[in-house]
Amino acid sequence: MKVLRLADPEKCVGCGLCMFACSRKNARDPRMGIGHAGIRAVSLSGFERGATVIFCHACAEPPCAQVCPTNALRPRKGGGVTYSEKDCLGCRTCVDACKIGAIFGRDDGKIAVCVHCGYCVDFCPHGVLEVVEA
Repeated sequence: MKVLRLADPEKCVGCGLCMFACSRKNARDPRMGIGHAGIRAVSLSGFERGATVIFCHACAEPPCAQVCPTNALRPRKGGGVTYSEKDCLGCRTCVDACKIGAIFGRDDGKIAVCVHCGYCVDFCPHGVLEVVEA
């Protein structure tokens, strides 16, 4: 099973191209901006300290899936979760359960979470991300 990993986090400049790529792939309407991205580029307090990306770290026993009342999030072989938007109630208990803050609330009440598809990797101009076999 493939998982997304940080290949070289020091190179992240916070450009956000990973977020736009993810959102474009996962949104029903690609004009929706970054709201459907399961990855976030964040500043680490100024240009000198750089930036990093936050995404699901593929927990072996994901607490987000354990608290989901509808099984919209299910454990994935190799770590992480699969997400069924149609089964999601929008209760966001998974957002609170994620220990690293890698599940994001969307404007429509649903959630966005990285499912380790690797689509964002090709859009990162600095080689920050990679997909590896778990």
